[in-house]
Amino acid sequence: MIIPVLNEATALPRVLGTVPTGYQIIVVDNGSLDGSPDIALSHGAQVIHEPLRGFGAACWAGLAAASPEDGVVCFMDGDGSLDPAELPNVAKPVLADDADLVIGARLPTNYRAWPLHARVANAVIAAELRRRTGYRLHDLGPMRAARAAKLVALGIKDRRFGWPLEMVLRAAWDGWRLAEVAVTYRPRIGKSKVTGTVRGTLQAVHDMRLVLR
Repeated sequence: MIIPVLNEATALPRVLGTVPTGYQIIVVDNGSLDGSPDIALSHGAQVIHEPLRGFGAACWAGLAAASPEDGVVCFMDGDGSLDPAELPNVAKPVLADDADLVIGARLPTNYRAWPLHARVANAVIAAELRRRTGYRLHDLGPMRAARAAKLVALGIKDRRFGWPLEMVLRAAWDGWRLAEVAVTYRPRIGKSKVTGTVRGTLQAVHDMRLVLR
């Protein structure tokens, strides 16, 4: 399991403390100044340091650290908005060879979990994704699962917020079987850097538009 992290010291104890048994945890620190790497180490996680700032850069570094022989690899945020206990439900279709890529479709517990501006932006991108690929996907959520070797072979290039979209586009073009599994989406712990801010959402939309081009 790969968790990209940037200053998530407040959330990490709960996130890492609720990971189901049997998961190897790889925390990719993207330049934290709040002691996040030390907290991750204290919870038994493998810590990778990625100096290049960007969500995609951190995810790629984690994927590179996970051997292809590790089989199925999962991704999730480290801000407490997602429940690690739901990882088995997301990974199950891949493990059963019923899907090649599974995305956790977020179901917010309340309006604070997913601000309106972020939800609208996600809906617009998802609609464009459905139009281009024909897959009935409704979310580009960060909790997902796929075979590590196949993900590496996709050759995802984006190293910023376009990473999640490019993964789905390349998978669709390669004929992967894509699926969604509903997951709980709670208000994050600590200060938001992306979906909770208009500026962060605009940056994510900008990066995804570049990918769509």
